[in-house]
Amino acid sequence: MSVTTRLEHATVPADTGEVTLLIARRVEPGHEAAFEAWARGILETAAAFPGHLGYGLFRSSGGEAPWFLVHRFRNAAACQAWQESPERASWFADCRGHHHIEIARRTLTGMETWFAKPGSTRPAPPRWKMAISATLAIYPLALLAGFLLTPHLTALPLVLSTAITAAVLNLLMTYVAMPSVSRILRDWLTS
Repeated sequence: MSVTTRLEHATVPADTGEVTLLIARRVEPGHEAAFEAWARGILETAAAFPGHLGYGLFRSSGGEAPWFLVHRFRNAAACQAWQESPERASWFADCRGHHHIEIARRTLTGMETWFAKPGSTRPAPPRWKMAISATLAIYPLALLAGFLLTPHLTALPLVLSTAITAAVLNLLMTYVAMPSVSRILRDWLTS
């Protein structure tokens, strides 16, 4: 993981879609354990807030490479409630010195989360490019599901077979198709 530069804070659209908050922090050498305890504390506190969907903590790869904290919220209002909460302010008031420095922050909504690269200073691609990329990822998966999955689910009730198909396609989109398509189309997406 390379050292990142400060990013501009992205504005959260006023819609009801999920919001992912990605924060990069650089930790001064010797303060890693204190930072990790602080980060886990603030992440667990945020998890108790209404509309918080999950979090992640990614350790630095070493040297000056940053640590990443990730929060997922049900919508922009839930994200804003956390950002403006006294609980969050209390964690920042109790940072104990300069053991960490925020170097980047991105707020992502919708499909942007598939196209975001941690630490990148580039904005998300235009929505029309994201839609074309998603279609290119969905199409082969839909074909495969039609040939390989659907024939084995015909005996099941429609609601159950559709739920199974949706779950399989979602997993393949998230972990296989979208990472591959966004990597293949990287130059076009960022031009």
